[in-house]
Formats: sequence, structure tokens, C-alpha cells
Amino acid sequence: MSGPSDATGVPTVTLLVLMMSVFKVSIGYGVVLPMLPYLIERLQGSAGDAAGVSRATGLLTGLYTLALFLFAPLWGHLSDRFGRRPVLFVGLAGLGATMLTFAFIETLFAVYAERFLSGLFAAAVTPVALAVIGDLATTEIARARRLTFVSLAGITGFLLGPMTGTFLTQGTARWLPFADSAGGSLTVPLAGTALLSILVSIAVLLTVSGRKRASPVGRTGSRTSESIAWLVPRLLALSFIVSAGIGVFEVGLALRGKQELGLTPYQIALMFTECSLVMLIVQAIVFSPFVKPEWTRWLIAPALAVLAGALFLVPRATDFPTMLVAIGAVAASAGILSPIFTYWISSRAGAAQGVQMGRQTAAASLGAAFGSAAGGLLFGLAWLPDASFLLAAALALSGVVVSIGLPRQLSPHRAMGDAEGDKA
Repeated sequence: MSGPSDATGVPTVTLLVLMMSVFKVSIGYGVVLPMLPYLIERLQGSAGDAAGVSRATGLLTGLYTLALFLFAPLWGHLSDRFGRRPVLFVGLAGLGATMLTFAFIETLFAVYAERFLSGLFAAAVTPVALAVIGDLATTEIARARRLTFVSLAGITGFLLGPMTGTFLTQGTARWLPFADSAGGSLTVPLAGTALLSILVSIAVLLTVSGRKRASPVGRTGSRTSESIAWLVPRLLALSFIVSAGIGVFEVGLALRGKQELGLTPYQIALMFTECSLVMLIVQAIVFSPFVKPEWTRWLIAPALAVLAGALFLVPRATDFPTMLVAIGAVAASAGILSPIFTYWISSRAGAAQGVQMGRQTAAASLGAAFGSAAGGLLFGLAWLPDASFLLAAALALSGVVVSIGLPRQLSPHRAMGDAEGDKA
């Protein structure tokens, strides 16, 4: 059963469970991220050094997102064929099991294996949750608002994850006998998020319909498939670019805060929390009732330009307050762009919501994997300081070029004209 729905076509209970599903994925990722360099340092012991910690941090973060890239399209295809509910259940239950295992592993090799498996199962959650919205929404406004609610749930999870993980790991290090004072113990927050994942997977079985139906909006006749053939790949390329910049930013933020600015884990977690809070605010504004969904296409190029400038300035911030300003600019631009791409890809997906949302997640994940790996491998190069941030800024500038002419091509009037031409 899925509960009563309102005029949007999306049952309220179903929407809440979808939001909780994406929240669970994000909080699980956010719990780990700020403590990852400290965990690696502890596991490497005396054999570790700053360069090794940087490489391992970037590779572990990139491995998780690489798994998202590899498996999101497959999960999306399976959900189109067999329904959304079983895929969501498997993803959430599997993610809970891997995170519970992560709570007790003590070798770096096992951490690599867990990050890959967590990414594999997480790949089944976000794109399929978004596809459910695409299936059920009865209007474009409903699609935009409900997709934003799911996106905001994800940001809220990442907002709470870093601070929750840091406070719990540092606090429990004082009374758990197996906790290490340098990095604390991730056992309590990871076990908690694993339990949440299992509970949400049960809620999915009870509230998400086992049947899949084609989206009642966003159809433009036979021209839809032709439109996807050239328009959606550009949106996917932009998703890759933005996620690559954020991947560099996230890893570089953790490493620079620890190794160059000498910040505490609490201050690093605070920076991640600020990033998520800014994203939440700008998304709530851009997709509020005061902004029509079709207007968002005009924000793509300006937001990419701001992102390029902010990524260029982040490594030039020399203290904690100026870092917060630069972080706010990166977060605001990225927070605007990600849901805009999701909305427009969903609006062009027709009945193939699972496949297209899977591809969008894959493109974003590949970008994040590339950015995370680059952020770790290029961090601190003596012959080219700030190499990873310069690369990310250059990618964002290339995105501005790719986005030229996109507002006209995304025009709803153009799509309606295509559909009328097909009927004629």
C-alpha cells in the first residue's frame, strides 16, 4: 500500500519514505568523510605519511563513487523492468549490511572492499527514488517540487552526517575499549546508520508501489527519444563536470584543513556542514513556489561561472573565516546546478525514468570519482601548487561553454512545438 496522494499524484507517505531513503544514503556517506583521513592514518600506523594518507583518502572516496557510476544504470534498468520497490529494498538492505560490517573492520584492504560494496548498493537508492517521483508526478510543477524534496533530504543527511560522525566518534573514543584516540571509533555512527537503513528498507516494502507506470507528464510524442539523443547527453556532461569539481573540493577540503591549516576534526566537519546548509537553502529558494521550474534553465551558465571562480579561490583562502566564504560560494553554485540537471533529465525521460535517472547518477558519480581521485593524487604537488583545484576550475569553465544555447533548447515551447509537429 502506498497511502493517499494529493493533487501531485505522489502519495505523501511514499514521498516521506523516498526522502528517508536518500537521507540514509547521504548521512552514511557524510558520517565517514571528515574522519576518513584520521581513520587511514590510524590503520597505516607508523608506516603511514601525509602523502599516503592523501592518496588513500582520494582513492577510497573515488572508489565509492566509481561503484555508483558502474551500477546506477543497471539498477535503473532493473527498476524499469521489474518495478521500483524490489530494487529500493535490495539497495537499502545491502547498504545497511555493508555499513554494519564497516563498523568493525580494522584493515585498510577491508575498508577499500567496504567502500566499493557500499557504493554498489547506494547506486540502487537515489536514482530509483527519483524515478518513482518521475513515474507518479501529474504536473511539471509537482515533478520539480517533489524531486527537490528528495534532493533536500539528501543534503540534510550530508548536513547532519559530518557533525554527527565527528561528535560520536570523538565522544565514544573515551569509553569504547577498542577506540583509538587519534581517530576515534566509527563503530557507533556506522552501526546507527546501518540500523536506519534496515528500518527504511522495511518501510519501502510497505509504502512504495510494486507497480511501475509511465510518467503522465513530460511526453513529447515520438520526438522525445530524438530529443534525448542529443540534449540529455549535454546535461549528463554538465552533471559530470559539476560533480568532478565537488569531488576535488570535498577531498581537498578535508586534506587542506588537516595538513595545511591545522584545523581540528570539528572545524573540518563544520565546513562540510556549512556546505550542506548553503546547498539546502539555495535549493529551497530556486525550487520554491515563487520560481517556475522552466525558469531554472537560465541559471545553468551563471552558476557554472560562479563555481569556476569559487574553486579557483578555495586554495587561496589562508584562514578559517575566508575558507567559509569560499565554501559558501562553491556550495551555492553546486546546490543550484545538481537539482536543475535532475529535473530537466527527468522531464525528458518519458517512461524510461529508471534508466535516465540511473545515467544521471552514473555521470555525476563518475565525475565525483574522478574529482576525488584527482583531489587526493594531485594534492600538495610541489611543481604545481593547487593543481587539483585549478583542474576543477578549468572543468567548470568548460561547462559554461557546453551550456551555451541550452536555455533555448530546453524551452518548454520548443518541446511543445516538436510534439505538435509529430501529430501533424
